Amino acid sequence: MTTYVITVPGTFTTGVGADTRAVLSRALRPADPHTTRMGSSEDLDVLSVNEDNTFTLRLTVEADTGPHAEEAARRLADSALRGAGLDERTAPLGPAVITGIDSDVG
Repeated sequence: MTTYVITVPGTFTTGVGADTRAVLSRALRPADPHTTRMGSSEDLDVLSVNEDNTFTLRLTVEADTGPHAEEAARRLADSALRGAGLDERTAPLGPAVITGIDSDVG
């Protein structure tokens, strides 16, 4: 298994307050990229929100392959958004992309 850092972009289509962002961040905490060597050195936050309400989720997942990692990250993102009271209309997601691999394989 390899640890992948996956970036999932999205847009909040409604106003999302600090409380909702906090709930979302807590739901994603187990997948926080700070737990990887790359996340620590690059200071990758699990949730970044821009002024135009676009956002980026940076998640770590364990998977055998890149496509499996992207699928797992997408499921994790969807679940966390639902847990924060958001859905595909209020927080549509873009495609998940591998942005880092943290592996001991050399």
